[in-house]
Parts: sequence; C-alpha cells; structure tokens
Amino acid sequence: MTAPVAYLDYNASAPLLPEAAAAMTATFALAGNPSSVHRAGRAARAVIEDAREAVAALVKVTPAQVVFTSGATEANGLALAAGPVTAAAVEHPSVLAWAEAATIPVDADGIVDLPALENRLREFPPAVVALMLANNETGVLQPVTDAAGLAHGVGARLHCDAVQGPGRVLVNFQALGADTMSLSAHKFGGPKGVGALILRPGLELSALVKGGGQERRRRAGTENLAGIAGFGAAAKIAVTALDNAHRIAALRDVLEARIADQVPQARVLGQGVARLGNTSCIVLPGVPAETQLMRLDLANVQVSAGSACSSGKIAASHVLTAMGASEADAKCAIRVSFGPGSTVADIDAFFSAWLPLALTAAA
Repeated sequence: MTAPVAYLDYNASAPLLPEAAAAMTATFALAGNPSSVHRAGRAARAVIEDAREAVAALVKVTPAQVVFTSGATEANGLALAAGPVTAAAVEHPSVLAWAEAATIPVDADGIVDLPALENRLREFPPAVVALMLANNETGVLQPVTDAAGLAHGVGARLHCDAVQGPGRVLVNFQALGADTMSLSAHKFGGPKGVGALILRPGLELSALVKGGGQERRRRAGTENLAGIAGFGAAAKIAVTALDNAHRIAALRDVLEARIADQVPQARVLGQGVARLGNTSCIVLPGVPAETQLMRLDLANVQVSAGSACSSGKIAASHVLTAMGASEADAKCAIRVSFGPGSTVADIDAFFSAWLPLALTAAA
C-alpha cells in the first residue's frame, strides 16, 4: 500500500484551495471579454474587479493600486525595468536578473547589511532598490521599512518581492514604505500563472507588455479571467489564514527540536532571527541535497532544495553562499515548508525517511 503524501513544499507552491478552484470553474461559463461593454463583457469585468478588491484588502491598499500580471516574475520585471537596480544578494533570481552585478551583502543570518546599502546608495544612487519581505529558502524577514527610508533618501524607489508573505505574516504595503510590491497567487492557495504588482498611489510605470489598454495601460493583453478569479478567492481566505499561523509555527518548532535532539550535526539556517513560522532550511553536511530529496521522494515526502537549474540538477544556493556557507554545505541544504494542511504525521513521515540517511552519514 502506497504511503500517504507528506507535502512539505508550500514555499514552492501551495495546493489549490477548493474555493479558488470553484471560482475558476465558474468563469468557464462567461463568454465575454472583460474589455467589452456589453452585458457578457461586464459580467467578466465584474469578476476581475471583485478579485482586485480582495487582493487589495489582503495587503491594505486600494483596488486602483493592484495591477494583475502573469505572476511575480513579470511583476518584478515591471517594477525593475526602469533600472538601474541595486538588490540584496539573497533576492530571487527574477529580481537579480535585473540588478547590477555588485549586490548588497547580508550577514550570517541572511539579513541585508543596511550600512553597506547606505554606503552604496551614497556612492551610486540607483533608480530602484530591491529587498524582499521574506526569503523563499530560509524564511528570514528583511528590514524593508528601514531600507525604504534609505532608498527614498537618495530619490530611489523601493521594490519589495513579498511573494512568501501573504497568509504567513501580516503584509501592509503602506507600513512597509515600499513603492512597488510583487505577489503570486499560487504561494497561498491560488492558481499558478497569475500574480500582481502593487503600486503606491501616483506612481506611473511603463508597461513591459504593450499593445493594449488593459490594467490602466500597465499590462496589455486580455486578462486571465479564471486565474484572476482564483487569485481573488485565495486572497479572501489568506486574510484569515494568520489565525492558523501559530499552529504551523509550532509544527516547524517540533521539526527543529527533533533535528537538534537526534541529528546534532545538522544546522537550521536563520534560526536565531525573525523568520516565517513555516520555513526550515536544513543543512546536513556531507549529504548532497539531491540524495536527500530522492530518499524523501521515494517515501512520498516532498520538500525542496536551494535552487534547481534547467537540467534538473541541484545547484549550490546563492542565498546560502551569500550568508557565508561553503559551496559544499550550500549543496547539502534542503527546505521544509509547512502550510495549512500540514500535520505532525507529516513530520513523522519526514523523519522516518530522513533520519536513517542522517545517521548513516554521521557514522
């Protein structure tokens, strides 16, 4: 009999919520183009605007500040294309692709070095500073508000990749002080292939995708009606998901306590600083992440490693090397990320598969 799946990879993608699936399915009966003025078009437009209101409420902005995109990668590009861009060394590749080669260093916990950022801004003021809300690999939270103050002091904008935040921590766009912020629906139970860029009031950006007037001329092309509907449904649920955050953090703490007790040679990165309550980045020296992932996957336990290249091989994580980890250790790191469906049984399944591997490596 096949063991039940222990899905512990919520930072990569959360399972689609039933409410999101239902909202998407309901759009299949809508024939109208959201830009058409007839009744069918207005019905489709109403779905989009309802979702826009839900996403706006999730991050405490007005609906007019929400621009729907194909995902966070496009949203990041829309925010950063005006460059030059100064970014922290631990940013997601979709941000680093737009950044100047010399990134801002982080400390051993992965927190951006604010004095180094201040010095860089003084010497080479960019158009945009990019600093994520929470790291996708370690869960470590960044001092976005402080960085925004530094950026604004030299006339630069602050862009925040907040993809990992909704449903896990309170995300208040205005309180962060950011000028732009990216979101992705599938990280908190919405569908893949849809995201949003949040803009501060009055900010104008040139569209990356041109040729139409959609999204107030910020993103051309007929809107992904089903995806946006699912995004809105997931956003409505994410507003209340923080009620479950303490339970999820307790599961994460159980996992890490068991690791400390039974596998003392393993290290949890960022453990001593503020981070997402659902994320553990575990380095098991001497055991490649590929080996760990294969052993776990054979036992129906699904986790991630640092970063995967197009060949499917596991590369050394740029996040961990930026934190001072050796390349060897960076290739031995896995990420366990919990979500609303996670249970103690998932932790038991993880240990049943992972502990023998860890003990063998320590022998």
